[in-house]
Amino acid sequence: MPALDLKTNVAVADPKAFTLAFSKFAAETLKKPESYISVNYTHTDNLTFNGSHEPALLLHITSLDNISPTQNEEYSKAFFAFFKEQLGVPDNRGYITFYDPGRAYLGYKSTTFGVLFG
Repeated sequence: MPALDLKTNVAVADPKAFTLAFSKFAAETLKKPESYISVNYTHTDNLTFNGSHEPALLLHITSLDNISPTQNEEYSKAFFAFFKEQLGVPDNRGYITFYDPGRAYLGYKSTTFGVLFG
């Protein structure tokens, strides 16, 4: 069920195409079916990092059962490489937050993942 929320001060020419590419990349990287992936891209000119408006980003990843220190390091490397290529944001100009709320704390299909998958 990964949900990825990207905020950046980099405007993309075609946000719909970018979010579809981002969704596909997220599914491959997180090893989850794309049918469960949700991505959001928000452009804001007001995002600063290290006291400047140079290209920067904040990414929040919420995912069940695949967040761990070892995996997070792999994910961080992959996502920063993707954003360097797609947005021109270097890996020292942003943060990625990884969060697993637990199955009982995430709603879907009028219930929770805890009920659906145990």
